[in-house]
Amino acid sequence: MLLRNDESPRFNRTHPFSSTGTNGNRTALRLMPTPHACPREGLRNETPDQCVLRRGDYSIRLADSPERSSEVSALVKRMYSWRGYNTEQTAVSPPNQTTLEAFSGEDLVGTLSLRLDSEHGLLADELYEEKISTFRAKDRKVCELSKLAIDPQFSSKELLASLFNLAYICGRIIHRATDFFIEVNPRHTGYYKRMLGFHQLGGEARNCQRVNAPAVLLHLELDYVDAQVSSLAGSREPRERSLYPYFLPEHEEKKVAKRIKHINKTTAFDFAALYG
Repeated sequence: MLLRNDESPRFNRTHPFSSTGTNGNRTALRLMPTPHACPREGLRNETPDQCVLRRGDYSIRLADSPERSSEVSALVKRMYSWRGYNTEQTAVSPPNQTTLEAFSGEDLVGTLSLRLDSEHGLLADELYEEKISTFRAKDRKVCELSKLAIDPQFSSKELLASLFNLAYICGRIIHRATDFFIEVNPRHTGYYKRMLGFHQLGGEARNCQRVNAPAVLLHLELDYVDAQVSSLAGSREPRERSLYPYFLPEHEEKKVAKRIKHINKTTAFDFAALYG
């Protein structure tokens, strides 16, 4: 289930995550084109080749070890508990899941997970298998977003957009997914519809046992995201009621996709050994 930590977000343009420099000019984002482009001192316990995006004052990398997954789980637990939700602690991410982690300096401040469909299904199948399976029956390649958590002290459009953008790159460009699904608290549906173009499937809320809270299922067709990226990405227009102006332009998304593929190929950690 996805949780928004700020139910009524008011993004501050002078927030430390803003990409506006001290001279008033916006600083350029920095992709990670080579294994040594990310300075070690910026990320705790990081090998330099795991950073996939540096933007303004934050960096985003892949959680690729039990230690990293444990820290991500701790952030999720802290943010969800703050809203009175239960959480499930997991030692590591399953093999069909990509977990993103965002840092400000040495502090882990945000995370989002992308889970690919598999023989084990998606987390959302527990409540909404009949709805998701209608897409599978049409040979759609489905996946889900889950475990979004951002420390409210560091919340910004740029950070949230970057996490969703990287999930889109992993799902769409790398794995050729066609549809995203998310479970969210009914209070937060308006934000996802307005800022990302999700649509609700079915009107009823159901109780999500994983967090012991009501949830509804939202759906996003990735053809729609393709079109938004083509028309809005890179404009960084703050007046747009959308996160897509903060996405990377298409040519930069392809560079990031190549970077992620390189990391996945060279990561030494063996998930299969943990799952038998």
